[in-house]
Amino acid sequence: MPRRMNVYHFKKGTEICNYSYSNNILSVRLNRQRLVVCLEESVYIHNIKDMKLLKTLLNTPTNPTGLCALSVNHSNSYLAYPGSATIGEITVYDANNLSTLTLIQAHDSPLAALTFNASGTKLASASEKGTVIRVFSVPEGQRLFEFRRGMKRYVSISSLSFSADAQFLCASSNTETVHIFKLEQHSPSQDEESPTWSTYMGKMFTAASTYLPTQVSDMMHQDRAFATVRLNMFGLKNICSLATIQKLPRLLVASSDGCLYIYNVDPQDGGECVLVQKHRLFESSEDEVEQKEEEDPEDVVPQPASQSYAATVALPSTPPCSTTLLGYSEDGGAQKGDVIPEHEFAESPVCLDDENEFPPVSKPE
Repeated sequence: MPRRMNVYHFKKGTEICNYSYSNNILSVRLNRQRLVVCLEESVYIHNIKDMKLLKTLLNTPTNPTGLCALSVNHSNSYLAYPGSATIGEITVYDANNLSTLTLIQAHDSPLAALTFNASGTKLASASEKGTVIRVFSVPEGQRLFEFRRGMKRYVSISSLSFSADAQFLCASSNTETVHIFKLEQHSPSQDEESPTWSTYMGKMFTAASTYLPTQVSDMMHQDRAFATVRLNMFGLKNICSLATIQKLPRLLVASSDGCLYIYNVDPQDGGECVLVQKHRLFESSEDEVEQKEEEDPEDVVPQPASQSYAATVALPSTPPCSTTLLGYSEDGGAQKGDVIPEHEFAESPVCLDDENEFPPVSKPE
């Protein structure tokens, strides 16, 4: 039922409410204040505590992929979505106060990816061409950084993600390379204190760029990747994320082939990242069939079934309890009280426990 959204209590495993929309649901975003449902030509904003519908944004530009981003910082709850179907315009909307903040002319081509940093003060974007990634201040909409992913070919950016401290930004695409960019402002005083050949050349390029066409001038000011990862796959959709696990920065890449890859990131020197762990998120029936065909039945020794990573961390299933909500009222929200009780409504965003809830980096002994 692609037009229906079900909301579940994660720990209890029970349904809280469900709601049906006029068209297929393309994406859902939520923080501790708002839940946003994106359709192709409309956006619905709910109050997360009781699921009451607060605002419907109708006749939004055609958005066939349901592209949108919601700040996880619920104190601002900024929402970003395409402001045009033909160019890379971003609409930044205040989902708490239900008003449009600003329009950002980000790219010449339609948008392909959007993401906020953890505090909601920065917004990164990429277009369908996938060659340039830009970072803007929020809510001002001022361009802060511009990174060039590549020049030789257009690619489809599948995900963008900031590190928790917003010092790094990673980007994955349908190619075999994941790029990590470092968000650092180049200080003129530092260049003067340590004059080098590259510093002089940089000043020459800066001076020359004022006489060059805008496109060439912009290219000369764009920073390249600080670190990269070479995946052993090509053409598969994947999602990347930067996290601190066991007090060290890591890059996580989840691929549509059912694998989660964990790489070490050198925060000082960057460069090529090193693969430290690979997890299978589910067992492949094809792999099991091939393995059985290769084995001789007489030589097979019974082995304990090895669980996938997903199975090892899954919560025990619980039967639906009598408090499951079966309906929803658009005016009054959830029919039986708050979706999130007051004692569960924390002020800060949800944080995973470093040792227990992040995927393990080293194999168990």
